[in-house]
Amino acid sequence: QTQLVESGGGLVQAGGSLRLSCVVSGRSISTVAMGWFRQAPGKERELVAAVPWSGSSAYVSDSVKGRFTIFRDGLKNTVYLQMNNLKPEDTAVYYCAADRSGLGSSSSQQYDYWGQGTQVTVSS
Repeated sequence: QTQLVESGGGLVQAGGSLRLSCVVSGRSISTVAMGWFRQAPGKERELVAAVPWSGSSAYVSDSVKGRFTIFRDGLKNTVYLQMNNLKPEDTAVYYCAADRSGLGSSSSQQYDYWGQGTQVTVSS
């Protein structure tokens, strides 16, 4: 059984940083694509960053490019989202997700497993 557990969210002032963690159990992260999505109130869930099974060619959305980084630790079977220079518009619930195809996608429907989400709130 594959499970994803996020942590690291919280309240931070604009310009601050947070690191989100997603611990995966039941499946090696080297066999799946991993993505970080976010959903703000009243908005659709959007892909923030993703990395394919190979670990190369990570994707980062234009809205966070230069501020967010996705990376993996195979020994810990954990995927991270490093978020720097946070802005109030980054406020959302952040979810990690795993895609068994290993390719990743901007569509949430492509992903097979989801974490419970972690709240990130950025104050101005």
